[in-house]
Amino acid sequence: MRKVAVLGMGHSQFCFNSPRTQVELLSEVCLDAITSSNLTTKDIEAAFIGNALGTIAEGQATIQQFAVNDMGCLNIPALRYEGACASGTVAVREAFMHVAAGYYDAVLVAGVDKTTAIGTPLATRCFSMAGDSRYEFPSGYTFPAAFALLAHLYASHYNIPLPKLKEQMAAVSVQSHFYGNKNPLAQLRFEITVEDVLNSFMVSTPIQLHDCCPFTDGAAAVVLACEEVAKKVHDKPCYITGVGMATSGKLSSQYRYLPRLRAREISVEKAYKMAGIGPEDVDVCELHDCFSIASLIAAEGLGFFEFGTAGEAWQRGETKIEGKIPINISGGLKAKGHPIGATGLSQLYYICKQLRNEMVDLGLQVEGAKTGLVDTLGGDGCLCHLVVQR
Repeated sequence: MRKVAVLGMGHSQFCFNSPRTQVELLSEVCLDAITSSNLTTKDIEAAFIGNALGTIAEGQATIQQFAVNDMGCLNIPALRYEGACASGTVAVREAFMHVAAGYYDAVLVAGVDKTTAIGTPLATRCFSMAGDSRYEFPSGYTFPAAFALLAHLYASHYNIPLPKLKEQMAAVSVQSHFYGNKNPLAQLRFEITVEDVLNSFMVSTPIQLHDCCPFTDGAAAVVLACEEVAKKVHDKPCYITGVGMATSGKLSSQYRYLPRLRAREISVEKAYKMAGIGPEDVDVCELHDCFSIASLIAAEGLGFFEFGTAGEAWQRGETKIEGKIPINISGGLKAKGHPIGATGLSQLYYICKQLRNEMVDLGLQVEGAKTGLVDTLGGDGCLCHLVVQR
């Protein structure tokens, strides 16, 4: 199996109500990725695109073929991947395997979604499609409700009083906004306090407004290439050294394991094993923090903290830049934004920026970072992980 490098990258502004279409957003970030790879459009042999809501948001199917045509990558295979919020990371994993196997030498991987274009009620309904639409949604199940239930279960399972857990969850949001405020591409560029979180609108008890990530429009892209190509054209390649993926069914079928997500633990263990590392070797992580409670569950499932203790770790500052394991220094989904199909690509973008020491000017650089981890969750249980090293 060949080594696979991340070369150039592109990232749009994450925002509400982008004036650009999904095809335009894709084309812009993809051309940025190709240009910064020191390659040309003629060098790109295939495109792997993560997109979850394209047909609903704009009534436009097969956006991948229109985007690659607009950017000048003519007549190449262009594939769309849908894994709910993990769509982009799933696309990266698929592209990685094609390059690692020797089928392609250089490919484009990108993600895009415009979730604010359809408004909150329809977006909420569309997001719920990533759960079980026959049984869960008709019973009032939405993802805020799902993570509210997980928060109650977490508090009960680990014997943490709910008011104490809510303060721990608030610490997650406060940290994300602190770093997101420094990120010029982030959607929510303002700081908040624990009191702001606890006084914000109640969405689904105990989840409040500032516990939730926003709906987002945006896109991100990378170029993946084999080591031979990477050494010829790029002086700062990062290598994807481990990938993992696992899936599970509706949450009700996972009840024996909740609030832990078994698919996450299986997936990340695959990625760690392929890379030959453990959680103690990770220098920086971008994890899936769609809700503040999701951060605690994820950090424990990835092996960074003992189960039931991640909230205390956040309060002690162990997840800050200077902490034990810096988490979501980009601002995470919570402050940077969550454009579904682009989320995994955005996470990879910021991990590579860290490993290339390119976050110094923003005051967001993790000193000496050499190994990064991407954790993305889609729907009830599509988990995908990437280990990236330099």
